[in-house]
Amino acid sequence: MKFVSPSHFADPDAAARRLVEIANAVEAVQDGRIYIELINGPFLKEGGTPDQYRAALARAVTLGWLWLHESGTYVTFTPAGAEPFA
Repeated sequence: MKFVSPSHFADPDAAARRLVEIANAVEAVQDGRIYIELINGPFLKEGGTPDQYRAALARAVTLGWLWLHESGTYVTFTPAGAEPFA
């Protein structure tokens, strides 16, 4: 018997896709930078946990959709990540 339904962010690929969709909705600033707090907050408000957020961000970077700056303060779209929204 299940008492809790599984989170829709439990799958890292699905969570990464949602994270990229959230990032696409945010207006980029200088040089296409998207500040990390502008995608972190909406992801958590949609029911994701901090661990799911970290997994989604890592998966999006691994898939080549986002590039995370070494400071961890912003991401930018890669050409592969921007292609579905073009």
